[in-house]
Amino acid sequence: MLGADGEMYESSLRGRLKQGVVKLAVGDDVEVDPGEAGQAPTIATIHPRRSKLARRAPGSGYGERIVAANVDQVVIVFALVKPTPHPRMLDRFLVIAEANGLAARIVVNKVDLADEAAAQALFADYARIGYPLHLTSAKERRGLDALHEALQGRVSALSGPSGVGKSSLLNALYPGLGLRVGEISESVNKGRHTTVGALLHPLPDGGFVADTPGLREIGMWGLDPSRLAECFPEFRPLTALCRFADCTHTVEPGCEVRDALGRGEVSAARHDSYVKLREELEEASRLW
Repeated sequence: MLGADGEMYESSLRGRLKQGVVKLAVGDDVEVDPGEAGQAPTIATIHPRRSKLARRAPGSGYGERIVAANVDQVVIVFALVKPTPHPRMLDRFLVIAEANGLAARIVVNKVDLADEAAAQALFADYARIGYPLHLTSAKERRGLDALHEALQGRVSALSGPSGVGKSSLLNALYPGLGLRVGEISESVNKGRHTTVGALLHPLPDGGFVADTPGLREIGMWGLDPSRLAECFPEFRPLTALCRFADCTHTVEPGCEVRDALGRGEVSAARHDSYVKLREELEEASRLW
């Protein structure tokens, strides 16, 4: 537990909180009972959250898993290579950020391993939508000044797949953190999990950053299929212009989203992600 004085303390949950509906998450604001002399303090109260980054419980689990609480923004880190980036997975991260009402920015790390122009081209759709895009190299310290400024004074959750260099980036930005850094497994081209639990780190020039575990899967939770289009910023100005109020933006005539797709104003890849995610949410609604 991080105290108001900036020091780390060991503490435990009071008994009734262990059985409570609200589960403690990194970033939660709490009240602590210091206890008797010689005893460890206990967390007595979890205050209401002003925001949260939540996803579906991993695997086939049913329910919500809160990754971080009380954050201002989600910083989604992908690597340009090693591991190969998958834009459809990025779309999942962005939808979850949007569904939780959180600002998002995208970091493309390891640009020293490939052509930076390739990164610009691969992620051009996201920059065009308006997501801030940072091209970085922790090894060569490229792009770190702008990222440093984006983190300063904010509570940020760093998320993304395993092995993309989240811990390396934080170590380059703030050498005093000393986070573990793992190697990439060549056999599966996926990173080993070196961050085993989310930790909230105070930043020396203001703000906090939660370094979350690398995610090999990320599922949406609590999002009605009819709300999915709201989580695609480029769709939002168009949906009210559709012929049908309950348009799914997949097959209906008079759909302004699909018309914009035909005019090249909406990315075909992003629309394809939307269709696949909507199918997934509809299937989940039937199952649950």
